[in-house]
Amino acid sequence: MDESKKLAKKTLDRGFWLAFCASALWGVSGTVLQFVAKNLNIPAMWFIGTRTLIAGILLLAVGLVVLPKKEFFAVFKNKKDFLTLLSFSVFGLLANMFTFFHAVKTGNSSTATILQYLSPLFIMIGAIIFTKKKTSRVDVISFVIALIGVVLMITRGDLGHLSIPFISLVWGIGSGITAALYITIPQKLIAKYHGILITGWGMLIAGLISNIFNPIWVNAPKMTTGSILGIGTVILLGTVLAFLLMVISTKYTTAAIVSITDAVQPFTTLVLSVLFLHYAVNFAEVIGAIIVVLAIYVLNRYDTE
Repeated sequence: MDESKKLAKKTLDRGFWLAFCASALWGVSGTVLQFVAKNLNIPAMWFIGTRTLIAGILLLAVGLVVLPKKEFFAVFKNKKDFLTLLSFSVFGLLANMFTFFHAVKTGNSSTATILQYLSPLFIMIGAIIFTKKKTSRVDVISFVIALIGVVLMITRGDLGHLSIPFISLVWGIGSGITAALYITIPQKLIAKYHGILITGWGMLIAGLISNIFNPIWVNAPKMTTGSILGIGTVILLGTVLAFLLMVISTKYTTAAIVSITDAVQPFTTLVLSVLFLHYAVNFAEVIGAIIVVLAIYVLNRYDTE
């Protein structure tokens, strides 16, 4: 292998491991979120407001240091782009965090993460409905495989009853739909501006909006060591650091490789839930999770329409 090929492989490997670590951190965050949502008396909007405000400020601080100053407020100078950013903040970030929080609180982080992981399927369905995209064989195969996997996960192999409350299933599907919006709404903005700035401003706006409903300084929950560590982990590791690693990884590797590392998140959450939250997983549930990940991989890898 000549030097140029060695350098190219080293660069791709670096990108892979950065994306791998980002996805693993999101998986850790999902597990910690279950501890926060179930064991701490913290209102959803207070938690989301705190998370988005702090994460937004930190991401914008990074952007202010590493990016050209002229780009910092650029998105606000175009009315259409600003409205898109506002939509991303409300219907993407805020809605996704709210639905995922309740999916975890009413069910468990493992199932909630898998349901949110279905976002590419919801993107596909949205494209078929709203843009009249022709249904391909890959679309149909992916949908059927994912459906089988989800059924196995939410029934744990016993088709006679759900292993999670029905309301948790509804919140989980909602988190998958809002995750699809989180991905699709800002695509043009990220292509035009920098991802750190778009996510940072989106987080900050989402935080300001959530504070309208539950200001973080009003009736704040009593902070303990556990709550501080839990909230801090979700904000710093699962939001700020994970996003920065993923953004950096895109400079070194391809979208196809990044999509492969997405599978790390649900399995990280599942393993950590078993180890630390005493989540009793059975064989059918594991098979269901594998099937869902396989379906999303097939969709991301082969659907080039």
